[in-house]
Amino acid sequence: MDLDDRTRVADVMSTPLETIGASAPIREAAKRMRDDGISALVVTTGGGCIVTQSDVVGAVADGLDPETTAVRDVMTEDVETVTPDLMMQEVAAMMTMYGVKHLPVVDDDYVGMVSSTDIAEHLS
Repeated sequence: MDLDDRTRVADVMSTPLETIGASAPIREAAKRMRDDGISALVVTTGGGCIVTQSDVVGAVADGLDPETTAVRDVMTEDVETVTPDLMMQEVAAMMTMYGVKHLPVVDDDYVGMVSSTDIAEHLS
């Protein structure tokens, strides 16, 4: 299958949306991502933020303690979002333009996440 003109975010996004609080330690974020087989969490108390595997790996590589470093200290802020009805061709272009692998999906509230992995799985 390919990303034709009819493929929308709702067709490929991951649900349910996985979230974490900004005050949670990054160890908890890492454990949740590993256990749930995902690579990003929406930060519920961050106002448009996500924490990704890259954020956590970068923090640990910089010597931050995963037990005492809070998600808010490493999260990605002011992330771009998409709507469920947006065409996936536009989403792929946005990911390339912004250099990101995850875009939260918003429809009045956060409803899911679309990632480069979702796109790859849809194409296979």
